[in-house]
Amino acid sequence: MASALAIRPLSALTTAADVPPPEVALEGTELFISFLGAVALLLWGVRMVQTGITRAFGAAVHRALTHYVRSPTSAFLVGLGLTGVLQSSTATALLLASFAARGLIALSIALIMMLGANVGTTLVAQVLSLNVTWLWTAVLAFGVFLFMAAKADRSRAIARIIIGLGLMLLSLAHLGEAAQPLRDSATFKSFLSGLGGDPVMAFLVGTLITWLMHSSLSMVLLVMAFAGAHAIPEPLALALVLGANVGGAIAPMTGLAASPPSGRRVALGNLLMRAVAALPFIFLVRQCADLLAMAEPNPARMVVNFHTAFNVVAALVLLPLTSLFAKAANAIMPDRPEREDKSKPKYLDPHVLDTPSEALACALRETLNMGDKVADMLRDTLVAIEKSDMQVVRDIERADNAIDAIHEAIKLYLVKASKAEMTEEESRRYIEILTFTTNLEHVGDIIDKNLMELAAKKIKHNYTFSPEGLEDIRHFHALVMENMKLAFNVFATRDIALARRLFAEKTTMRSAETAAAESHYSRLREGRAESIETSSIHLDIIRDLKRVHGHIASVAYPILEAAGELRDTRLVAQHEEPHGDKAVAS
Repeated sequence: MASALAIRPLSALTTAADVPPPEVALEGTELFISFLGAVALLLWGVRMVQTGITRAFGAAVHRALTHYVRSPTSAFLVGLGLTGVLQSSTATALLLASFAARGLIALSIALIMMLGANVGTTLVAQVLSLNVTWLWTAVLAFGVFLFMAAKADRSRAIARIIIGLGLMLLSLAHLGEAAQPLRDSATFKSFLSGLGGDPVMAFLVGTLITWLMHSSLSMVLLVMAFAGAHAIPEPLALALVLGANVGGAIAPMTGLAASPPSGRRVALGNLLMRAVAALPFIFLVRQCADLLAMAEPNPARMVVNFHTAFNVVAALVLLPLTSLFAKAANAIMPDRPEREDKSKPKYLDPHVLDTPSEALACALRETLNMGDKVADMLRDTLVAIEKSDMQVVRDIERADNAIDAIHEAIKLYLVKASKAEMTEEESRRYIEILTFTTNLEHVGDIIDKNLMELAAKKIKHNYTFSPEGLEDIRHFHALVMENMKLAFNVFATRDIALARRLFAEKTTMRSAETAAAESHYSRLREGRAESIETSSIHLDIIRDLKRVHGHIASVAYPILEAAGELRDTRLVAQHEEPHGDKAVAS
């Protein structure tokens, strides 16, 4: 018997039940890949719509936040409309957090706007729950043709919005197809049997998945597709929707982890409000499903109607209580008593990187902040030289480290901002900011590495300038300080008249340098002991201050060049006399 069994072929020992048919495994793999691709397409479509709207109407969005929020009612309506357009309460939360962090909006008003935002995010879900997925071909084709034909940046951004909508419709069609086989899947039914009788666990699963997806809209549409295919029972779908609402409030909390407490409190207050509103509904999902079925039995529509009804009820109940939630958020997340970190940038808002005009404005403000720190270093330079104060020398060395850190932060911020499409004017401004920050960083290095080395040498050897020599240095330093202020004004305003004035100051500086040198040489000829021992330090200080002026005056060049007010060369033409009337004086 044993020998007979040993010679039997292997195929005879294997039954059909032991090895699953290869085509079944292939169908499961295809189903998973199709489902995963549809979810990715949905997330990308939502992302394209958000970035397109931000690029096309970013300035209008910020005006709405600053100019039209006058009362709780207007705040609610602005939040509703804003999120209805952006299709993301997460994006609205991040935007409001940046405003709150800068003190431009009160926390209670921001929470009222978030209640409106939570209602607004249901509007798109309502539209997409209608049977319009078949429109994806026309919408996508129109968006692509418009994008290819458009020249203006706003038109291309609008085309991006239309393409994103087309991708969302296409993803919903694929999700519906992928959800159909799940009704007969034993594994899926086993998973649902564990969740169906436990709404709390279903709520937690919905919260976790939404947090990972970072989009409550995408999660609601996903649940809608499952419910529409009868792959999940209605009470379970409603519990998942509740989880989607809370999970959508967790996403901004993680995104704002590096923000100051004043900004993060907006996301925290919104999370508290959504959680408090959702908790009672978790235990009423079956009753809610019965009520919704009476109004509209379509499971997909029931999911979206519940999503809307939940947020409307939450807004009505919580609207009078926003000040209490604001106090709770303040108590849970108080301001941290921190020492000011001078190396940390103040104005580089990461939440406006998708809007080049806003990002460039932030970079400009940070560059002026960097310029103020460089101006302080230059101002203290005279103190270190005049009073032989070694403590000031060390303070300036530390300040240069902060300048280097801010310069690096601005540079990286501008690189990230440049990934968004910029107009020609924005690209020009991008280069101007990057160039000026680099020049300011060079100025900091000149002060730290050169001028402070000269100051330390003077202190070490106990040298003393002659009264006339010290006065020359003071005068030259004052000219550089005045021109630095002028350079900041030129950089901020791009005023051509100011740029011409700054450019003309180069002649004044050359004359002042010549006068200081001649005065110093005159004292050397007189045999003044102080002048003789400080000669190299004196001349090097004037030279380095002149280098500082050259870096800050360069901000005028691109402005004058764009206005056509600079010659290609300053060399005297061959047919011109070196001292003739046509010689270039610069």
